[in-house]
This record gives sequence, C-alpha cells and structure tokens, in this order.
Amino acid sequence: MRVLIQKYGLLFAWIVSLTATAGSLFLSDVMGYLPCKLCWFQRIFMYPLVLLLGRAAIRDDRGIAGYTLPLSVIGGLISAYHFAEQKIPGLAAMMPCTAGVPCDVDYLNWFGFITIPFMALIAFILITIFLLIARRADHTQ
Repeated sequence: MRVLIQKYGLLFAWIVSLTATAGSLFLSDVMGYLPCKLCWFQRIFMYPLVLLLGRAAIRDDRGIAGYTLPLSVIGGLISAYHFAEQKIPGLAAMMPCTAGVPCDVDYLNWFGFITIPFMALIAFILITIFLLIARRADHTQ
C-alpha cells in the first residue's frame, strides 16, 4: 500500500482535493447550504490545491509538497477548530460569527459526528498524508 501511495500520492491528493472542492460547490450551489465564515476560510485553503496538485500530478512534480503542505495543514487546523466549534457549545460562544450563517450550524450531521467541517478535516488529513508519503518517495529514489 505504501509503495502505491509513494508512486501515486500526488494523484490521490489531487483526487481528494477535487472531490472536496466539488462537494463544497455542490452543497452550496445545488443544496443551497450557505457557507459560514470558517467554511470560506477552509475553501480558501482547499481550492488552490486542485490546481496546484493537478499540475503536479501531471508533471510528477513531488517538489510541490513544500508549497501545498502548508495549505493542507492550515486548512486542516481551521477544519478541526470549526468541527470543535460545532460539537463543543462553549467554543461558539467565545468567538461567535457576527455576520451571515453562524459557524456552529450543522447542515449535515450523519451518525452524530459527520458534519461538513469533519469531511473537510478528513480531506485535509488525507491530502497531507498523501503528500508526505509521496514526498518521501522523491528522497528515496
């Protein structure tokens, strides 16, 4: 499995970013779920990954990890905070959203824990893992 990810990690990371981006656009544009302030920040860190990782996957440019890892890690931290804000009531009161949709609103809540920020967090984690493993493959060759 590790060898597969080393070889195709950039492609896998791109597919995850493309799926996450398409999913966020579907939820907002088709389903009508308005993004909150934290959702917009997560999008700011996810959307460029589609272009950067797509180009890197085509060219097998493993050096892109140095540029895309900060995007995926920071986006993941925002997603983790957003998820915590949805699940821990006291956090929403500390820094409430002052305009638009409140950040602690759960449009989706599958199985009691799968929310939109949780899915974004999983996407950022997968992208980070794929990039780290693919980057290591560059050093071992």
